[in-house]
Amino acid sequence: MTQPAPDPAPDFLPAGTAAVPIRCVGSTDWPEVEASLSGPQAAYARAIDFAPKAGRLALLPGPDGTLACALFGLGDTGAASYDRLLPGKLPGLLPPGAYRLAGDAVDPAQAALAWLLGSYRFGRYRSASAERPRLVAPDDVDADEIARIAGAVALGRDLVNTPANDLGPAEIEDAARALAARHGAEIAVIGGEALARDFPLVHAVGAASDRAPRLIDLSWGEADAPAIVLVGKGVAFDTGGLDIKPAAGMLLMKKDMGGAAAALAAADMVMGARLRLRLRVLIPAVENAVSGNAFRPGDVLASRAGLSVEIGNTDAEGRLILADALALADAAAPDLIVDFATLTGAARVALGPDLPAFFTEDEALALEVAAAGDAALDPVWRMPLHAPYASLLDSKVADLNNVSGGPFAGAITAALFLRRFAPETRAHVHFDLYGWNPSTKPGRPEGGEVQTARLVYALLKARYGQ
Repeated sequence: MTQPAPDPAPDFLPAGTAAVPIRCVGSTDWPEVEASLSGPQAAYARAIDFAPKAGRLALLPGPDGTLACALFGLGDTGAASYDRLLPGKLPGLLPPGAYRLAGDAVDPAQAALAWLLGSYRFGRYRSASAERPRLVAPDDVDADEIARIAGAVALGRDLVNTPANDLGPAEIEDAARALAARHGAEIAVIGGEALARDFPLVHAVGAASDRAPRLIDLSWGEADAPAIVLVGKGVAFDTGGLDIKPAAGMLLMKKDMGGAAAALAAADMVMGARLRLRLRVLIPAVENAVSGNAFRPGDVLASRAGLSVEIGNTDAEGRLILADALALADAAAPDLIVDFATLTGAARVALGPDLPAFFTEDEALALEVAAAGDAALDPVWRMPLHAPYASLLDSKVADLNNVSGGPFAGAITAALFLRRFAPETRAHVHFDLYGWNPSTKPGRPEGGEVQTARLVYALLKARYGQ
C-alpha cells in the first residue's frame, strides 16, 4: 500500500500576508473590546450572546458580509486553572484562511507556539488532510525559534503516533540518522554480537524479536563545550514479554518509545538553535516480544555496569535497556544526564497523564527544571528519590532485582534502580512520562506527545545560552 506523505510541520505565513485579526478577550477586557467594535459588529456579538468564556469563538462579519475579525474568549486569565496554551484551540475552531493575533491580552510568543502546536495533524494514513487555518507570526517574536520548536514537537509526535508495524528499532534508527544528517551530527549504531558483549541488558530485552535491537549513539557540537547526554527509552512495542500484558494493556504500547521521541525532539531543538553544547543522544531501541529465546522471570542478567540483575518481571524492561545506556553516559563524566522514559504506571496513578514526574538528587537543578517547565508551558512535578526504598530492590541471588515485588512506590523504585547505573553523575534528571494525550486539549491534540522535550530545551538554553 502506498502511504501518503506525512503532514508538513506547522509553520507561519510570511509577514505582511493579508489576514483576519483575532481579538483574544479576557473576562475583564470585554467591555473595552465591545466598545471598540463597529455598531453592526457589536450588535451581532450581542445577538449571538457572545461572552468571553474560555474557548468561546465568535466570527464577526464586515459590511460586505466577509469575515472581518474573530473574537476568542480567554475566561479569567488570572485564575490558577487558566491554560496558557488556550490559543492552541483556535486552529480547530476557525475556518481555513489567514489570521493574525491582535491586541495584547495574551503573550504573543506563547500564543503563537500554542497555535502551531494545536495545528499538528497526524495524516500519514489518510488520503488527504483538510486545509487548515494559518497564522501570520506576531511582530516582535522570534518566529524562527517558535517554528523550530513546533517542528521538533511534530517530529516526535509523528514517531509516537506511528504504529509498530511501521516503526520498529530500525525505523527509530532511521529517524535518528535523518536528524543527524540534517544537523551535521555524527551517529554510530551498535548491534549484533557487539551489543551482546557491551550492552547485555539491551540485547536480552530485544532478543526475542525478529527486529534486531540496537544502541543508537548520536553526537554533535564542540568538543570543549559543556557535555550533555540525553537518553531515551526506545521500546518500539512492549508486549510485556513472558509476563505478557492483557490485551487492554497493549493497545497503546506503540507509544513505549515516547522517551526516544522526546530525546530526539529535544535534540532537534538544541541543534537547530546551535546552542554551545557537546550533545550526545543515546537511544537503546528494542521490541519486547515473546519467543523461545525471550528472557524469563527469574533470569539473572549481566549489565554494562557490571551489576547483575535478577528479573522479577519481564514487563519492567524499559529500566533494563536504560541501565546499559546510562552506564555508557556516566562513564564519560558529562555535566548533565537527562533520561526520558514511559516507565511506570505508578507515576500516572500519582500524577495523571498530563504531568510527568521527575527525579533528581541535585536541589539546584530541581529548581531549574521546575522553572523551565513553567516557562516552556511543559509542566512537571518533582517526586522524591527516597533512598531507603532502594532496599525494596534487594535480590537474594543478584546485585539487585529489576522490580520491588510489591505494590508501593513503583515510580520511586524505578528511579532508584536507574540511579544505580549512573552513580558518578550527580546532575541527573529522570523523567517518567506518559507520552500521550488521552483527549484533545488546547495545543495538545489527542495522540502522541513529546512531554518534557520543550522543558529540556528551555533548561539547556537558560543554562548554556547561545
